[in-house]
Amino acid sequence: MHTRRINFENEIGHTLSALLDLPVEGEPIAYALFAHCFTCSKDYKGVARVSRALASEQVAVLRFDFTGLGDSEGEFSDTTFSSNVSDLVAAAEFMERELEAPKILIGHSLGGAAVLQAAARIPSARAVATIAAPSSTDHLVEMIRSSNAEIETSGEAEVSIAGRPFRIRKEFLDDLSAVNMRDTIANLGCALMIFHSSADRTVGIDHATEIFDAAQQPKSLITLEGADHLLSDAADSRYVGAMIAAWARRYVGPPKEQVRTRRPGDNVIVVRTEEGYRTEIVANGHPLVADEPIRVGGTNQGPTPYELLASALGACTSITLRMYADRKAWPLEAVEVRLQHEKGHCEDCAGAGGPGAKIDNFTREITLEGPLDDDQRGRLLQIADRCPVHRTLKQSAEVTTTLTMNSELGISDRPPTL
Repeated sequence: MHTRRINFENEIGHTLSALLDLPVEGEPIAYALFAHCFTCSKDYKGVARVSRALASEQVAVLRFDFTGLGDSEGEFSDTTFSSNVSDLVAAAEFMERELEAPKILIGHSLGGAAVLQAAARIPSARAVATIAAPSSTDHLVEMIRSSNAEIETSGEAEVSIAGRPFRIRKEFLDDLSAVNMRDTIANLGCALMIFHSSADRTVGIDHATEIFDAAQQPKSLITLEGADHLLSDAADSRYVGAMIAAWARRYVGPPKEQVRTRRPGDNVIVVRTEEGYRTEIVANGHPLVADEPIRVGGTNQGPTPYELLASALGACTSITLRMYADRKAWPLEAVEVRLQHEKGHCEDCAGAGGPGAKIDNFTREITLEGPLDDDQRGRLLQIADRCPVHRTLKQSAEVTTTLTMNSELGISDRPPTL
């Protein structure tokens, strides 16, 4: 994934800070706009992980800080729910001018309520996904009022939310109280995907049921069993991102045709994008993931580099035999190659590091299916040793390394809330 830092202006001239997460290689199939939760920011880990999971599925995501939050200009105390919706519309208009109009809107918690409201003002929107969103804004109004009753008598007050102080004005609560979420949801006009956890103690699962009941088809509801409100577990946020990408493809149109000019080194790009060792790979436009086992600090979300190397040997072997048999018109029905890799001591270690040195040993078992005779099977076994990857492994190879600068990724550990 590549990340670009972007600034754009809202309707009253404040500069809002954003991050654009792009696929490792190739054109995005669609652009998404992400609204973070109340008092949160674009840099919160849960937001970043969802966005990265989408980028790995060829969906570009713009995530930004609402006015007065994170790195954006303005005073939080001057904002309202309506101003947050206007910020979303400004972001969508910026995307349409400079990038591509967003077809997917995503909102977490109160950001989910905001994208539901904003969808009617963003004509390009085709799919809306909410994560732990409230079905009405009354929930937040009551929480703030119970936190500090002074806001009703003095017009404003400092409220503690998730351990952080925020100055809230009565206009903010009045604006929230005037929002009619049910009518908005009923007239959404977009495909809707709802994510919620039955373990959510901040916004209960009943809110998801109410949103689902109010919405028209097409609509879907996925329960995130065991997840917390903030998607603190990395596996939960990555799952949400992957599910949104798979679901939204039905509504954003077919993937764009990828036109590439092949140059040496352009067919494989590798980027480390997650905590630990999880690594994204794009090979000629095809996404893969490499990782390490949990016991060595990885997350076991993909094969190890050596397992990928063994897979390359197996794939090349199988394809080579298929090509040879087809050319000879032999009755080869299928090829199965089983491989293992280990480092073993070399009996003759001359030129291999001296006594006690180890070399890489690949064990390859080949099964040939079909009515082949003994001569054909023997010849195919000989051809297996001539596959290009086998020959590369048997010979020496040179690796040329250069250093380039990587884009900076925004991540925050600050505990947000709604």
